Amino acid sequence: MKKMILLGIIFMAVITSVYGNDSGIFSYKLGQFDVFMLVESERDGNTGILVGADEATLNRYIPAQGFKHTANAFLVKAASQNILIDTGTGAGGIIIEKIISLGVQPEDVNIVLITHLHGDHFGSLQRDGNAVFPNAKIYLSAREFEHFTKTNINQGAVNALAPYESQIITFEPSALSARRKTQILPGITPIAAYGHTPGHTIYLLENGKAQLLIIGDLLHVALVQFHVPSISATFDIDAAAAARTRQQVLAYAAKNKIPVGGMHIVYPGIVTLEAYNRGNSFNYKPVN
Repeated sequence: MKKMILLGIIFMAVITSVYGNDSGIFSYKLGQFDVFMLVESERDGNTGILVGADEATLNRYIPAQGFKHTANAFLVKAASQNILIDTGTGAGGIIIEKIISLGVQPEDVNIVLITHLHGDHFGSLQRDGNAVFPNAKIYLSAREFEHFTKTNINQGAVNALAPYESQIITFEPSALSARRKTQILPGITPIAAYGHTPGHTIYLLENGKAQLLIIGDLLHVALVQFHVPSISATFDIDAAAAARTRQQVLAYAAKNKIPVGGMHIVYPGIVTLEAYNRGNSFNYKPVN
């Protein structure tokens, strides 16, 4: 156990060092796809958002010096398409600045994939009532769209989507257990990961034999929740369902050796997993 704590501390030190010398953009090659993890913000983390995490668990996995919480989005350059997965809060135009620095103007974004309709995932969609990505089609699950725009209205989400009314495409994501999963775009398969929100969706990216799973808000405090997936966060609408989904998705990624990228995993935001504790817990390490 002491070894595990030491590895966690070393991991955080490496991440802090790398981020400090970086622009907050991490590039990752996925076959012929170019994937860029974009950091919108980074701040001190707060274990108070964890539900049911006892002091012993926190002492085991959280370094004494604390940890960082990050908010990320992902840009995928795939053939002639520029695909944005979530858009951040929109604060300071940081995500927009970063995609421009990568040679992509907002009007060049063809597709925006939304994992769910919490404000830190759709905030860059509109500015002053106008579409920031005027030529983009917006994809999100039908269940998520229904919940936050009709059943339990999130006015921020309604406002963000309003400029794209004719460009919104809703879908039914495949079940994780489905033998045949349905792609919505070449190399992109949405997978249901309900619990955090009623329609929370993760995206499996594939090109050639390379795969990457973008897990959205499957977890918020990686240092704890990879090791103890049963611990949820206060942001999870259905904490029990979120915990079940987290366990299932992480087990799937570990078994199939699929790296995962998350909106709240610190730089580089993409990690590989290895199951332990009879498959109930997961060690992780950042990709190079």
